[in-house]
Order: sequence, then structure tokens, then C-alpha cells
Amino acid sequence: MIKNKDTAKKTAELLLQIKAIKLQPNDPFTWASGWKSPIYCDNRTTLSFPPIRNYLRENLAQIIEEEYGKPDVIAGVATGAIAIGVLVAQMLNVPFIYVRPEPKSHGRKNQVEGFLDKNKNVVVVEDLISTGKSSLNAVTALKEAGAKVLGMVAIFNYGFEVADDNFKKANVKLTTLSDYDHLLEQTFDSNYISESELETLKEWRKNPAIWNQ
Repeated sequence: MIKNKDTAKKTAELLLQIKAIKLQPNDPFTWASGWKSPIYCDNRTTLSFPPIRNYLRENLAQIIEEEYGKPDVIAGVATGAIAIGVLVAQMLNVPFIYVRPEPKSHGRKNQVEGFLDKNKNVVVVEDLISTGKSSLNAVTALKEAGAKVLGMVAIFNYGFEVADDNFKKANVKLTTLSDYDHLLEQTFDSNYISESELETLKEWRKNPAIWNQ
């Protein structure tokens, strides 16, 4: 869910301005999964724009404090959310750790990197939610390491039904700055796209796995 409609639309506007989100309904992207998509989101682009990364940092930190109070630790999901996670942790003045997709194959074979005591309250920071699989994998790793995961915050959520189901099954609360619905609303209000392109973007989200195949 989003916390604030105005923030959701403002975040979408900023991501569009710097092309962290690109929309190409008539020239679709191909995701690593093989899906054809009229949208591509790379929130790491925000790190190159100090005013925008500060806006994201401040609003993510605000959500965390309002939803959970001050956590003991912030955990970023590697690799996309490491930098924004550090910025949020710095603003809250709490320790930071990050979670790899899987344990290292050498050395201490860590999956959770950084210092984490048992039974610490942790909020997870993500940059982007698609199916939620990799994000929830990080939650599992943190719990196995002894953390109490309070919930997760993210910059953007595609709003796929499968992600909603996965978070509900895992009993993990997710709050995002913006999401697909508010992105579409903002793009149409700002004349980024036409009405026919808006319909294409809506159709894609219904069944992205088979869209335009």
C-alpha cells in the first residue's frame, strides 16, 4: 500500500523526470524474465540526482518512523536498495546491514552482511517490488539470522496480484512511496501518455507474462 496519495504522485513524477521509469507502450522492453513490458524501472538512477535521492530518503524514513517507530536496524536488499538503505539508516541514525540474494560461496558464507545481534527490530528497504520473491527471500534470511522483521518499505511497486499474495502469505507489511496505479494517474494528468497508451499500460498489468507475445 501507499502512505500518501500526493507523495505517490510526486514520486512518480520525479522518477519519470529523470527517466528512472521509462514508458514505451509502442516499443516494449524485454525483462530478464522474458516478459515483454511497456515499462522499465531502474531506481538506482535516483542516486545521481541529490535532490531526488534526498526526497526519497526523507519520505522513506518518515514512513518507517510513523509505521514502526525507530527500528534497531535498517536492512537493504542487494544490490538495488543498498545505497538508498544506507541513506535512510543515516537519516534515522541507526545501524545498516544488507542481504545478498544467497549466501557467499566462500569466506564466512554470509547472506546477511554487517553486524546483527539476535532479536533486533529490523525494517527492510527495497527499491522496487515486482513479484516480491527476492524481497521476501531477504526477509527469510533476516529471520533465520535472528532478526525481528517489522515490515518493508520500497520506492515503487508494480502492484502485481502475485506480489500481493506473496506478501500476505509471508505476513509481511509492505508500504511504498509510489505504485503503478498512481504512476498511470500522474502520467495521464501530466500528458506524458495518450488515452490509448494509458489503456495499453493498464492491459499489460492484468497479465504481464503473456502480454504482447
